[in-house]
Amino acid sequence: MNQNNMLQNKQVLITAGPTKEAIDPVRFISNHSSGKMGYAIAESFLQRGARVTLVSGPVCIELNHPRLQLVQVQSATDMYLACCRFFEETAIAVFAAAVADYRPEKIATHKIKKDEDIFNIRMVRNIDIAGEFGKIKTRHQLSIGFALETNDEITHAIGKLNRKNFDMVVLNSTNDAQAGFGYDTNKITLIRPDFSQTTFALKTKKEVAEDIVDAVTDNWLEKEKRLLEESVFDYETMYR
Repeated sequence: MNQNNMLQNKQVLITAGPTKEAIDPVRFISNHSSGKMGYAIAESFLQRGARVTLVSGPVCIELNHPRLQLVQVQSATDMYLACCRFFEETAIAVFAAAVADYRPEKIATHKIKKDEDIFNIRMVRNIDIAGEFGKIKTRHQLSIGFALETNDEITHAIGKLNRKNFDMVVLNSTNDAQAGFGYDTNKITLIRPDFSQTTFALKTKKEVAEDIVDAVTDNWLEKEKRLLEESVFDYETMYR
């Protein structure tokens, strides 16, 4: 079977872009994520026949396709609740969004005035979206995570792989020139549960997306084969 046919009508859930955590009605805390990588991955899955639900933080990108369901959100809580609607029916989940780890404990009702020289914001931890779904992921689902690191990249990425029950982590480093937030190019290393690694050269994010979806497809084929072998073994054992 053609590798690309393996994704035909598979339900894929992708998160992309940043989240915005409100401070008051006009201010927020966010990050530099452009969403380009997540959207490129979504487009690659669509080109291979998958059905994609893209849960996107605020970005300046447009993507239209008859098999695309775009859900636009603002905060990490919004993104988590949106994903909750779709995860059960998802075959492959790709958590590519740069989700804020913390949010202000209280959101001011009115614009905060600059009355004081020092302004403190008490922050509370956001829900770990990928981590929560890693707890309930079934054997029939794949979960792919991202790690953008500034130091000890491999160690931190492997920690995420184990902690969040990922089937693969896509690692990129802020130390790589022209990779990461805002750029049209990226340089990645794929890390798997057996700790095997594949490092790619700097490429356009469209090309990087193709590499990621190729690896995901290979992973899916391996999982399907393993599940088939287990079901045959169970059948033979039952009638032995």
